[in-house]
Amino acid sequence: MFLTQEIIESTEQNSANNYHPLPVVMKSGSGVWLTDVEGKKYLDMFSAYSAENFGQCHPHVVSALINQARRLGTTSRAVYTDIYAEFVQAIDEFCSMDKILPANGGAEAVETAIKVARKWGYERKGGVSPNQAHIIFCNNYFHGRTISIISATGSIENKNDFGPFTPGFSLVPFGDPDAFGRSISKNTVGFILEPIQGEGGIIVPPDGYLREVEKICRRYNVLLIVDEIQTGFGRTGCNFAYEHEGVRPDILILGKALGGGMLPVSAVLSRKDIMDVIQPGDHGSTFGGNPLACAVGIATIELLGRGNFASKAADLGKYFMFELRKIKSPLIKEVRGRGLLVGLELVDRRGIGRRFSEAMLREGVLCKETKNNVIRFSPPLIIEKKELDLAVEKIKKVLVEA
Repeated sequence: MFLTQEIIESTEQNSANNYHPLPVVMKSGSGVWLTDVEGKKYLDMFSAYSAENFGQCHPHVVSALINQARRLGTTSRAVYTDIYAEFVQAIDEFCSMDKILPANGGAEAVETAIKVARKWGYERKGGVSPNQAHIIFCNNYFHGRTISIISATGSIENKNDFGPFTPGFSLVPFGDPDAFGRSISKNTVGFILEPIQGEGGIIVPPDGYLREVEKICRRYNVLLIVDEIQTGFGRTGCNFAYEHEGVRPDILILGKALGGGMLPVSAVLSRKDIMDVIQPGDHGSTFGGNPLACAVGIATIELLGRGNFASKAADLGKYFMFELRKIKSPLIKEVRGRGLLVGLELVDRRGIGRRFSEAMLREGVLCKETKNNVIRFSPPLIIEKKELDLAVEKIKKVLVEA
C-alpha cells in the first residue's frame, strides 16, 4: 500500500480539498471492473455518479474518440464542423427536441437552462417584470455547485461563506405539486427539478407527481425544466426518467453519460419557440460542442439505439432491490430506487455511510454515500446478474460484521 499512500499524499498536497475521496488510487478500468495501482480489482457499483453507464472504456466509444482525435480536435463554434451537425441532429431526434445548446459539465448546462428560461420569460411569456424573473427549485436538490445554483438551496452547509447570492429563486418541497402551484407568481418563468433526486438520497417522487406539475406548468405558462444529468440514458429503466409518467419537459438538461464515460459532455435541449430566444453573443462555450465531444455523444446515442440498456436496467434494478430487501439487518432503514439507481438508506448514526463505503471498498466493491446515510448504487448498465449477486454478498458481509 506504499504506492497508494504516496499518491494520496501527493494529491492532497497539490490539490484543493473539494472532495473527500475513498482511500484508493485507480489506475485502469474495463467494463464493470476497476483496478488500483496495487493491482487489486473492484466491482464498480458507482459509475462515477452515473457518468459510466456503459462501463469503463467501452470499445465503441473509445473507437469513436480515437478516430475523431486523429481527424479534428477543437475549433470552437467560431466555425461549423461536419461532426457537430451530425451530433445535434442525432441528439435532437433521440430526445424528440428541436434545438440544442451544447455545454461541458452538468452545472454549466443547468446555468444555461436558467439563462434560456429567463430570457424566454421576458421575451415570450409576457408580463414578467424587468429583472424579476423567478425560477422554482425543489428542496434537497442537487444541480451543481456554482454560485447561482447554490443560491436557491436551503442548505447552510453548501452556502456558508459563499455569499452574496443570485436572486430570483425559491424552494418548494419535492413531491408536493400543490406547494409548487401555490409558489407561482406572475414573474415565475420556470420550474427545475430532478425526476429522481440523486445526491439528495435517491428520492423517488410519488406516482403522478410529474404529471401534476406538468399540468400546473401548462396552466400558468411556466417552463418545466427537467434535469436528467444523472437519471438519463437508460439509468432508471427508460431512456429518460420523465418517460415513466409520460410527461414532456419544455427544457431538458443532459450530461454525465452523454460523454460515454470518456469526456465531459452536456447539453440543454428545447423546442424551437423557446430556444430561438438565444441569439449570437447571448451564450457560448469554447469547448461546448467540440468535435471530440460530438463523436462520443454520437457513439453514446448509437449504443442506446442498438442495445436494450433501459429494459435491462429496469429488470436488474427490480432484482437487485428485491435481493437487498431480503437482507435482515438492523442497520437498514429502507431500500428504494428505480432501475439501476438504487439507494440503501442506513440508520441514523454519525458517519455510518462513510464507514460502510470504506468497508465495501475493502471487500472489492466501489460505492459511495450520499446525504442522510444513503448508499448510492448505480452500476454500469452493462452489469450482469452474477455481478449484482456478488455485490449483494459483499453488502451482507459488511452489514453482518458491522
